[in-house]
Amino acid sequence: MISLQKQMIATLLALFLTGNTSAQNTPPATSKATTGIQEFTTDGCSLFPDRAPGGTPDWCDCCVQHDVAYWRGGTEEERLQADIALRECVQNKSGSPQLAQMMYNGVRVGGDAALNTTFRWGYGWPYGRGYRALSAEEQQQAAQAMARYLKQHTALQCPSQASGLPALFSKGEKNEYGK
Repeated sequence: MISLQKQMIATLLALFLTGNTSAQNTPPATSKATTGIQEFTTDGCSLFPDRAPGGTPDWCDCCVQHDVAYWRGGTEEERLQADIALRECVQNKSGSPQLAQMMYNGVRVGGDAALNTTFRWGYGWPYGRGYRALSAEEQQQAAQAMARYLKQHTALQCPSQASGLPALFSKGEKNEYGK
């Protein structure tokens, strides 16, 4: 029997090889020119559930914070630190080291800057930027873009919470099995 972790990695690899990407992180048409950072977007946990069935526990805010780091980009070390922070946050929220490690493995495989996806490292910048430290000007661009985002949204939230759309499983909601 194939482990859940191996299934997830195989699914991610299949998606990348077929060029299938999520449209949720596609920057709006009013974004900055192709040389600057695009406006911040988040799709929560990308190709992974934002919360457990039944809505508890909910680790989506871990993914949104991770999206901030991935949108901004930077060095390989900064990416590693962002991925470790995601793993620790998910483990704290879920109480499951296995789930946290699975998500960590997924972002390590699927979030590489070399992949032309909407959730790659540095997705706020034009594809091909790679793992370069942000210049002072780029840091300022990113800070200004984040300030614009927070002015419109007032907080970093999971997309299902920010849009007012119901999550797949709302907190406290029971499925057909009473769980």
